[in-house]
Amino acid sequence: QVQIVESGGGLVQPGGSLKLSCTASGSMFSIYAMGWYRQAPGKQRELVASITGGSTIYYADSVKGRFTIAGDNAKNTVYLLMNTLKPEDTAVYYCNYQTAIAGLIYWGQGTQVTVSS
Repeated sequence: QVQIVESGGGLVQPGGSLKLSCTASGSMFSIYAMGWYRQAPGKQRELVASITGGSTIYYADSVKGRFTIAGDNAKNTVYLLMNTLKPEDTAVYYCNYQTAIAGLIYWGQGTQVTVSS
């Protein structure tokens, strides 16, 4: 059984920073991709950032230059450092893992990020 635990969300003022963490534990195949998605009220879930194959990094245009994704495959942990936060970054953030074998996908429970003065 695989467990995914996220942490690090909260309330922050515009221009502030937050760091999200996500760790997977339990019996799972090796990880091919790790990433972060977010979903704002009334909007579809969107990919924010990802690491594929251990080295290929993707950022959505809306977060380039402000967010940094980092992964530790040995610990099955992925981080998202968010700087210069804007009100439009307000959303529930979900971490996501895809395994190298069978392409299994696992989701975190979600953590709320609210950017407001």
